[in-house]
Amino acid sequence: MDAFLDWFFAFLTTMIGGIWKIISGIFGGIFQIFNVVDYFEQLNAYKGGFGFLDWLFAILSILLVIGLWGIIIYMIVLLVRKYIRFRKSAVVNEDLLEEVARLHRDVLHLTKEKERILALRIGQTSIPIDQLNAIYDEHEEGEGGERAEGEDEEETKVYPPRFSRLEAVDKKYQYYLPPEYRTDFTLEDLCRDFRNFACSRMGLFYEEKVIRCMFAGLASTKLILLQGISGTGKTSLPYAMGKFFDNDATIVSVQPSWRDRTELFGYFNEFSKKFNETEVLRRIYESSMNDDINVIILDEMNIARVEYYFAEMLSIMEMPDPNEWRVELVPSPWENDPQNLKDGKLLIPQNTWYIGTANNDDSTFSVSDKVYDRALTINIDNKGAPFEAPDTPPSKISYSSVARLYNKAVEDFPVEQRYIDMIEQLDTYVIKKFRVAFGNRIMKQLRIFVPVYVACGGTVEEGIDHILATKVFRKFESLNLALIRDELKGLINYLNTLFGKDKMVSSIEFLDRLQRTY
Repeated sequence: MDAFLDWFFAFLTTMIGGIWKIISGIFGGIFQIFNVVDYFEQLNAYKGGFGFLDWLFAILSILLVIGLWGIIIYMIVLLVRKYIRFRKSAVVNEDLLEEVARLHRDVLHLTKEKERILALRIGQTSIPIDQLNAIYDEHEEGEGGERAEGEDEEETKVYPPRFSRLEAVDKKYQYYLPPEYRTDFTLEDLCRDFRNFACSRMGLFYEEKVIRCMFAGLASTKLILLQGISGTGKTSLPYAMGKFFDNDATIVSVQPSWRDRTELFGYFNEFSKKFNETEVLRRIYESSMNDDINVIILDEMNIARVEYYFAEMLSIMEMPDPNEWRVELVPSPWENDPQNLKDGKLLIPQNTWYIGTANNDDSTFSVSDKVYDRALTINIDNKGAPFEAPDTPPSKISYSSVARLYNKAVEDFPVEQRYIDMIEQLDTYVIKKFRVAFGNRIMKQLRIFVPVYVACGGTVEEGIDHILATKVFRKFESLNLALIRDELKGLINYLNTLFGKDKMVSSIEFLDRLQRTY
């Protein structure tokens, strides 16, 4: 055994010694080439016999060798860089080839799907198979053969349904039976029950005025804007409303990149022949199939420009005839389109409201006058004080019942002429002092909002005060506050004289805040 160990040790020693000679030889050679100290010692040993020409040739030789090695090193660096670039381009080319292969697989998949659909149609028709094959070949060639006179090109194409989500809604409501809606309530009962529900079931506390403004706002416009500092329950309010009506709200998180209506409704993909439907589109379409109260929440609404992505809806909601509230989704209809999609257009139902939340900080855009004028703004700047409320269950309430109560409130509690006269006097005063006018749109909303607010348990002065503060005096923020500071004091005195002292509470608080700005 000792002999074997001696042999094995000698065997490994010989092998490792050879490896070491290779490594040391390579690095030893490199060290010898660039050993500057050795070169100086050699020069020192021979310089005693150098003459002028010897020194000249020696210096030239050193410079020539240095230059030669510099060129060699530079060439090596270039070769390494070219190799690295080649590897990068090879990787990119591999990615492109993989993407082309994936697209090719998608094309093959779509071709097989088209063949399957054509086969299904062959089984449902009595046209001879030869004739169908001719039609199929013509369709494949694209330009093969002339079409019959008056024949529509789209009619020869067969595609699967392009609205998958809306088709699912059609199937859901195919055998739909309306639920039993609650009818034994007034608007004041509705406000009280919802406030108690939010408190007892969800732990949310809201002031009575906020709830009244919410329901009165739903009567005057389809767009509600909730403003205020973070954490005051802006998003929770419409969310709790969906829970109360036993029809959950659809929450949409607005993104900074939103620039057009496709973010809300989706778009038609020409390659896949499918419509990319959004949850907002599905909810609007489903709202047209029921009589529920439907709420769509646009969370952080002004993190993108509202007048960009919501522009078409703002224009549609201005049309006096609700039957004209149509948005075009596709330019031409297909036979297999959803049943409530007429000529590629969708009717916006009246039982749907859009409630947006907005924060005013550096990360958001300012809301334009175009949006403020069409929306009903509710400022929620404080957390509601906790209170005790009886346990209140949700209520299944129909849009038709609420709409009837809204119409009844406008008939029973119209704005008295004396208030109209006061508002006209205030309009004249504001135009004269501030060059700001009310506008017919604001007066139209006021004539609906105030009666419904009164029917919800509020007063006429509170309703008028809210409209003036959020729609008229809000426009003063765009004025030069330093120049109108004294005029604001005069306006506060005029409000107290016209409507009575401390009647326009919200308006006076807003004007005081503007005064303190400068």
